[in-house]
Amino acid sequence: MLRHPEKSEPPIPHILKIVGLVVFAQTLFTRAVDPVIPMIAHELAIGMQTAALLSTAFTFPYALVQPLLGVSGDFFGKTRVMNLCVFVVALSSLVCAFAESLSLLVAMRVVAGLVAGGVFPVAMALIGDLVPIERRQVAIARLLGVALTANVLGASIAGVIGDLFGWRGVFLILGLFALGAAVVAFAALRRVEVPPPQPFNRAAVVANFRSIFADPRAKVCFSAVFLEAVFIHGLFPFVGLLLLGMGETRASVAGLLIACFAVGGVIYSLTVPYVVGRVAERWLMLAGGTIAAAALALIAMHFPWQAQIAIFLGFGLGFYLLHGCIQVHVTDLSHTARGAAASLHSSSFYLGQAVGPVVYGAGFSHGHAEATLLTGTIVLLGVGIMCARLLPAGRRT
Repeated sequence: MLRHPEKSEPPIPHILKIVGLVVFAQTLFTRAVDPVIPMIAHELAIGMQTAALLSTAFTFPYALVQPLLGVSGDFFGKTRVMNLCVFVVALSSLVCAFAESLSLLVAMRVVAGLVAGGVFPVAMALIGDLVPIERRQVAIARLLGVALTANVLGASIAGVIGDLFGWRGVFLILGLFALGAAVVAFAALRRVEVPPPQPFNRAAVVANFRSIFADPRAKVCFSAVFLEAVFIHGLFPFVGLLLLGMGETRASVAGLLIACFAVGGVIYSLTVPYVVGRVAERWLMLAGGTIAAAALALIAMHFPWQAQIAIFLGFGLGFYLLHGCIQVHVTDLSHTARGAAASLHSSSFYLGQAVGPVVYGAGFSHGHAEATLLTGTIVLLGVGIMCARLLPAGRRT
């Protein structure tokens, strides 16, 4: 049972605003590197496929440490873990701004990936602690709105900063902002923990993970977000390469398209309070999978970038229609280990993001870009159908 905040603590709405700031600061980095991948490849004299693996250097460790970070949030305090993680992300970004070698750049991206997962998934678990299930999708959608706004700004601003100051300017400016957010969050939340953390207990950790996988929805949720990430987010490091094939060299245009994906998510977050309750959940998931699949098929047709603005908007809307419904089920897998459940969800998602650039890199390097994109179309449609059939039937009563 949650305790009421003491007089010395900020009220819960204020806590959630500060949490939103931390999520915003960390999420700025999610897609910020993708628009400047061609610049990094040129300056460091490496191939595009190699430079694109900087995304994997971030997402693969992010995926691997998620269970540990989720457990840490459950037992040592969610806000405490979030504050520490965003601080380390900021420092690693500042080091990247001055990196003179690929090895140091990769190492710092790995460090950032190891800790970045202690922010949004833990914030989502905190919402699970504070918000009843019937209002949770709207609350998560609002947090997604914060994260997606950061995605929009991160991708679009990174492209502009890259054109003006180079890729190093991207790491420097965003790193300084994240450092400022970490300081503000530490000052505002240093005495806050809602609910109070439990004493660490290894037997309880094992029991918590068993309780999560005892729910048959767990396998559906985790496999679905893995496949989403492979064929949706795995594409983003190659948006610049697709544009280069059409003669467009500006990093700002690649950033614009990636930002449009996030704008589609913002549209979702603004409309979901009016849609939930009026449209059955299974239809939302089926519509999301279908829209995302159709957008990926249209990307394979290489329309001019001006037309792809609308395509990427639909791509983002479809993804978040499906993904938002899955996230609600994730927060309901366990009532005693939401941090662990959210971390397993995020681990699966970011493992897919780590695998995605490898899949697309193999397809693009062998001249099978269109075939790879169309394969993703079929997979996304299948994911939407699978979730629509299996997840609503397994909801707790």
